[in-house]
Amino acid sequence: MHVTGVHRVLDGALDRSVVLGYTKIGPRVRRLWWPEDPGPNAMAAKRVVVTGATAGIGEAIAAGFARLGATVHLLGRNQEKVTQSAGAIRGAVSGATVIEEVCDVADLDAVRAWTDDLSGRVDALHGLVHNAGAMPKERIESPQGHETQLACHVLGPHLMTERLLPLLRNAAGASVVFMSSGGMYTAPLSADDLESVSGSYRGARAYARTKRMQVVLADAWAQRLAGAARSATSGTAADVRVESMHPGWVETPGVAEALPMFQKLTRPLLRDTADGADTAVWLVATRPVSRAGHFWHDRAQRPTTVGWQRSEDDAVVARFLDEVSTMTKTTRNVGSAV
Repeated sequence: MHVTGVHRVLDGALDRSVVLGYTKIGPRVRRLWWPEDPGPNAMAAKRVVVTGATAGIGEAIAAGFARLGATVHLLGRNQEKVTQSAGAIRGAVSGATVIEEVCDVADLDAVRAWTDDLSGRVDALHGLVHNAGAMPKERIESPQGHETQLACHVLGPHLMTERLLPLLRNAAGASVVFMSSGGMYTAPLSADDLESVSGSYRGARAYARTKRMQVVLADAWAQRLAGAARSATSGTAADVRVESMHPGWVETPGVAEALPMFQKLTRPLLRDTADGADTAVWLVATRPVSRAGHFWHDRAQRPTTVGWQRSEDDAVVARFLDEVSTMTKTTRNVGSAV
């Protein structure tokens, strides 16, 4: 459907209202004008990895790819849950090809081992969705001594992207999606105290901070890979797009456990997991043109700041990216073309 100025105004009003745009009302209204669905079998002969795929939005994303014909590598940290979710998708989607993968994204050594293993099994990867998440109430650390949310939302996904980059480039057109949260608007980027050791630890606050970090990190990756594509001589072989997004307010087991009062108050308006998964599947299946910021919700780009907030300070972004590179022992200056 052609998007008119009226649609844009209404879409913006939904987004600014938060309650209307983030709840199930948002997709019900926006479907009147948003971009077309991917075609049948749009992902046939293509391969995707979905992390945190054993419940909620992640499982719905994996099922969405399977319905489009993709081979889905369903990744979780618990073998029993991985097997259960893979079985559920195979039962729901006729002919689904689901490969069970076990890796704790917060454990950097496990990420290194798993990416080495995957790279020995497949030649190309068309999609990578970083959906694994955590929101502990108390500060806990990963096996490498990093705060768990930082490790799970930022360090592990960054390391995984770096190590799977050859497979993504081999796909001749691939997309990486970071599953952020609308809560990131409440936490401007800071390069100080990334490990959340100062003051009293609040899980929800650390969650918002690391979700903001994901948006900044995805934008830096997009800049890096866009530059690499421009300088490449092999056509689309280097065309890897990186986006971040938020799913809106979705009823998931994670929300019920981490934010029980929020779920109780908003439950009548919460989206189902299919609505929460929609934009991630659509981004990988259609690979739309994306401008700086690279932050999406309900199949449209959204601002990374609102109202009174200023754009990220370049010096702070550089410090943050440098810290991430140091912690993961990966390429420095991720925002530059390499």
